[in-house]
Amino acid sequence: MKVGIIQHSCTADVAHNVNILIESIRTAAQQGAELIVLQELHNSLYFCQTENTELFDLAETIPGPSTETFGKIARELGVVIVTSLFEKRAVGLYHNTAVVLEKDGSIAGIYRKMHIPDDPAYYEKFYFTPGDLGFHPIDTSVGRLGVQVCWDQWYPEGARLMALQGAELLIYPTAIGFESSDTPEEQERQREAWTTVQRGHAVANGLPVIAVNRTGHEPDPSGQTRGIQFWGSSFVAGPQGEILYRAPQDEEVVKVIDIDMQRSENVRRWWPFLRDRRIDEFTGLTKRFID
Repeated sequence: MKVGIIQHSCTADVAHNVNILIESIRTAAQQGAELIVLQELHNSLYFCQTENTELFDLAETIPGPSTETFGKIARELGVVIVTSLFEKRAVGLYHNTAVVLEKDGSIAGIYRKMHIPDDPAYYEKFYFTPGDLGFHPIDTSVGRLGVQVCWDQWYPEGARLMALQGAELLIYPTAIGFESSDTPEEQERQREAWTTVQRGHAVANGLPVIAVNRTGHEPDPSGQTRGIQFWGSSFVAGPQGEILYRAPQDEEVVKVIDIDMQRSENVRRWWPFLRDRRIDEFTGLTKRFID
């Protein structure tokens, strides 16, 4: 399968961001992409650096304007697109939601972000209700996609549940970057940890992983911090965790990567982790902590 990833920097102009994405989607499709993955909350700046009720105006319904816009381009180009939207489900009820659009422009399925962070410059609990759809893959014409969003990528349980339901790819739209007060050494440890944990999901489940992150600097509107320097580094890993492609930290990228889907089948035969799981001893995983 040829997978296109789009790593870009965002501006405060939503229309401009969407137009850039559409042109990038066209570029990826021209290069043969069958599946195109966008980064987290790609239509706007990462607004969660502050808690501001006016920013809820960025949210939209699903179906809505963005699913119409990106569905149209999916239909025109005959590609499957993974988008990431600020969903307005009802007044006072909002989600961070990935929407998968089929080649005919229809909505193949949605995934609502399950794990919601709350850290300095990442005040997502103010904006997003935790997802209530669980961890379920989305069936498309290019395969069964195990889509999650950003903070979910640190949790092996979600990846495993997707794999146990037949996901053929693990996909993570992402918005993560450096805290400017951290030392360069600490920044690099964090970036490598982010890559390593997701490569671990690939290995443990025998599945390719696609992680698409933002790049560029976005200032903190409150002035309390020096903003976020998103670390880019979008990557595709194979089912043994091998890096098939890794983007630069500070460049916008439209890249198409060829993934050998048959390799997952072979890797799972060599390393039958699903066969040897001791499910009779895993009940403790449903507890917050075991005293």
